[in-house]
Amino acid sequence: MTSGWSWYVIAIVVANLIGCVWLLRSNTRRSPTDPKPDETGHVWDGNITEYNKPLPRWWINLFYITIVFAVGYLLWFGVGTFRGFGNWSSHKEWALETAAEDARLEDTLKLYDGKSIDVLAKDPQAVAMGRNIFLNRCAACHGSTGHGANGYPDLTDDIWHWGGTPHRILETIQEGRQAVMPAWATTLTAQGGPTAVDDTIAYVLSLSKPSLPKDDAAQRGEKMFSTICSACHGLQGKGNQVVGAPDLTDSYWLYGSSKASLHKTLNDGRQGVMPAWKPVLGDTRTRLVGAYVWTLSPHKDPPPAGAVVAE
Repeated sequence: MTSGWSWYVIAIVVANLIGCVWLLRSNTRRSPTDPKPDETGHVWDGNITEYNKPLPRWWINLFYITIVFAVGYLLWFGVGTFRGFGNWSSHKEWALETAAEDARLEDTLKLYDGKSIDVLAKDPQAVAMGRNIFLNRCAACHGSTGHGANGYPDLTDDIWHWGGTPHRILETIQEGRQAVMPAWATTLTAQGGPTAVDDTIAYVLSLSKPSLPKDDAAQRGEKMFSTICSACHGLQGKGNQVVGAPDLTDSYWLYGSSKASLHKTLNDGRQGVMPAWKPVLGDTRTRLVGAYVWTLSPHKDPPPAGAVVAE
């Protein structure tokens, strides 16, 4: 608020206070020509008389006290660019309250500093705190239950594109991930002809059904896959957690397993981004989130003794 607007508001407030004083005085003082309180001359039904009794003095004084309080409040706390004699500001008040709450929170978080997420998963209070943070920060993408959505990983299964060890999960949360699937359609078509994209899709779909025989399209696609796609996904299509390349032999598809979705993947590529949360939440709170995420999914290795397993 500029100085001009501040003084404009102050002028309105002062004018209203002066108006209140005038209104009180003009309506509580009686002139000699006024009728007596019980002689207004207004009578209804023969015996109902209207009086003009003044308000009690203590009641009037309360109004004056309120006006004096308003003047003092304005002078002490100010308005706009006028800081007042108390030099108070809402920002300063907010900063003090925030510092107090942060200090209280830090005392609570000290209990969990530096602990591995699988160790924190043993502590129900740590898991509960992690769940609250997850609901506030992570649920927008992964859902309130962690089941994810199209393009956002399901955190309740045992499939981890970047690794499911405590260290890798924490690294994902704290440092973020940048998954890049290039658009390969042009390259595939240049090497394998107009059916190369469909052939590659046929082979990729066959990887999750090894017991079924491969048709001609899948056999042609296997050659394209081994030449171009195996660099990231491996010759067997098992993926590579170092670069976040998914395992194509399971039944999980981050963007869907329809041919239309796979065509879009090969034609346009995919750009999956997981933000880095450590700069936002700090080390300990990201560990608490990791502890909660750890409890959401089964693990190939048994969970640590006493770990809290989320329903």
